[in-house]
Amino acid sequence: MKVVALYKHPENKEEFDQHYFSVHAPLTKKIPGLLDMKLTRFTGSPMGESPYYMMCEMIYENKETFKTAMKSEEAKASGKDAMQFAGKLVTIIIGEDVNE
Repeated sequence: MKVVALYKHPENKEEFDQHYFSVHAPLTKKIPGLLDMKLTRFTGSPMGESPYYMMCEMIYENKETFKTAMKSEEAKASGKDAMQFAGKLVTIIIGEDVNE
């Protein structure tokens, strides 16, 4: 189970990074059941600049673990913080890996 947060380009990238890495990421890492958290900063696309600045992939063992995690105080704190500092910039999507 995977939760992906896609962040559009912030007006002030230094301010965004400062908050993200000193406040938001530590809050998110405390969510129970979170197995891994991978961050990608985009450098471009085949057409030039990417519409997204950064992506965070949060990995959970399965759907049940994810559902339990989302009810936790830590997940609520992370979500509240995301909406306060990046509410207009972030898109959250949920998915499962496909193995053929």
